[in-house]
Amino acid sequence: MLQELLTAAAAAGSAGVLYIASAARIVKQYERGVVLRLGRLAGEVRQPGFTMIVPVVDRLHKVNMQIVTMPVPAQEGITRDNVTVRVDAVVYFKVVDAAYALIRVEDYKFAVSQMAQTSLRSIIGKSDLDDLLSNREKLNQGLELMIDSPAIGWGVQIDRVEIKDVSLPETMKRSMARQAEADRERRARVINADAERQASKVLAEAAREMSQTPAALQLRLLQTVVAVAAEKNSTLVLPFPVELLRFLENPQRAPLDGTPERPAGM
Repeated sequence: MLQELLTAAAAAGSAGVLYIASAARIVKQYERGVVLRLGRLAGEVRQPGFTMIVPVVDRLHKVNMQIVTMPVPAQEGITRDNVTVRVDAVVYFKVVDAAYALIRVEDYKFAVSQMAQTSLRSIIGKSDLDDLLSNREKLNQGLELMIDSPAIGWGVQIDRVEIKDVSLPETMKRSMARQAEADRERRARVINADAERQASKVLAEAAREMSQTPAALQLRLLQTVVAVAAEKNSTLVLPFPVELLRFLENPQRAPLDGTPERPAGM
């Protein structure tokens, strides 16, 4: 009799151990457990740690709650100003409701990927080329809003969307390079013209000052001689008064000191 009781107790203990082993589940810290009992959602979402289910009747599905980094394949489209471009992006998202992500959509990762591709093509068609190249922050926000609207119903939250690269045709690259070169040349010419205008004003003011003080002109000529001698010692500069040139042009003119010219033979 005792032997039978021990055997029954051992069998019950083994059955209990097998039951616990088949019913015990471990949910990791970055996961949530969704239990389907006979195909229907049973109770609350299981939190991380040790949990128990009913063997055969229950089925535990683990949903990853980490942020997923999903690259969006390059999409080709025509911008609003009729330029063909290829744009790729990256989407950062995470599951915020494990039950919705499991029940309301068959594969939430595939759904987010397809929505991101269609939204990227749509944003290309609504934008100009300059916006794609220089105003990406605004486009990223618009793209995030377009993807996040349907994703909320799937238990998924879009954390961030970034446009990675914009590929342009070779002809467009050459045209933009010529445009940038022409713009730089235009700015250089404007700067040179402005410098000439400012220099002419300063030179005109200096000429007025020198006209009132003739000695200043001689000092300027001497300074020029010193500057040339310091650079090229073999060069000799002789200042030639402009008044003498004018006198040689018209020798019949009165002397420079203002005295009357004497007649010949006196």
